[in-house]
Amino acid sequence: EVQLVESGGGLVQAGGSLRLSCTYSVFGYGDYAIGWFRQAPGKEREGVSCISSRDGSTKYADSVKGRFTISSDNAKRTVYLQMNSLKPEDTATYYCAATYYDRSLYEPHYDHWGQGTQVTVSS
Repeated sequence: EVQLVESGGGLVQAGGSLRLSCTYSVFGYGDYAIGWFRQAPGKEREGVSCISSRDGSTKYADSVKGRFTISSDNAKRTVYLQMNSLKPEDTATYYCAATYYDRSLYEPHYDHWGQGTQVTVSS
C-alpha cells in the first residue's frame, strides 16, 4: 500500500511563507504524479498543484499561480510545496496524494492520500 506523509504545516502571518513536504513510499511501476490538495472548514477539497514523475511538469490552480511552487526529489521520494505570499484564504488542511494520471488536479483520479497537515494564515 502506498503511504504518504505530509509535514511542514503551521501558523504564519499573512505575507509569510511555508514549505510543505510530502514523503511517499514506492508507488508501483511506471509514471505517476503527486498532487497537493487543500480543504478549508466548510468547503470542498480543491486541487492546488501537482507534478509529474515522468518529466517534472507541473500544474497549478489559478488561486495559487505565482505564489506556490511545487518541486520534487524522486530519489528521496519527496515532493515539496513552497508557499509564498500567503493569504488568510490559504488557511486549510493540506493533503498530498498519488495518482497514475499525469498532472491531474481532479480529485477522483487520486487513490492514495496522506493524513494532511494544517496551514493557518493569520491576518
